[in-house]
Amino acid sequence: MNLSPHFTLEEMTASNEAARRRLDNSPSVAQVANLRRVAQILEAIRTQTQRPVVVSSGYRSPEVNKAVGGSATSAHMQGLAADINCYPYSPFDLGRLIVKAGIEFDQLIQEGTWLHVGLAAAGVKPRQELLTAVFTKDLLGRTKTTYKAGWFPK
Repeated sequence: MNLSPHFTLEEMTASNEAARRRLDNSPSVAQVANLRRVAQILEAIRTQTQRPVVVSSGYRSPEVNKAVGGSATSAHMQGLAADINCYPYSPFDLGRLIVKAGIEFDQLIQEGTWLHVGLAAAGVKPRQELLTAVFTKDLLGRTKTTYKAGWFPK
C-alpha cells in the first residue's frame, strides 16, 4: 500500500527484529494516518536532496520497540518517526538541509549513522528539537545512549 509516491506501508513497518522474534508490527488506522504524514515529510526531503531516502526504521509496535531497545516514549510507536539515510549526505548534513529548507519536524536526532526524523502529533506545535546521540559503554560493555541537546557534527 502506497503512503506517498515513493514510500509504502510495507517499508515503513519492516523490521528484521520483528521477523526474527515473530512479533506483530501492524499499525492501527490512526498510526497509518501518522505514517502518511511522515511519508509526506520524507517526500519533501527527497525533493530537496534529489536523492532517494532510505528508511531503516519507521513504525514499531510496543513489543518491537522494546526488543530493539527503543525509548519508552518513542514516536516510532505512534507512527510519527522514521530513521533515515540519504546518501551521500551525512546525518548531520541531512539535518542541516532539513532545517534550512524549513521542512516540518518535531525532533531531529543524529543517531550515529542515521538521522531520526520525528513529527509532533496532529494539532501539536512542533518543538523543532535538535539532539545528538552520545554512545558510551558501561563497565560490563553494554552500550548506553544519552541525548545531548544541540547539533554536533560527527
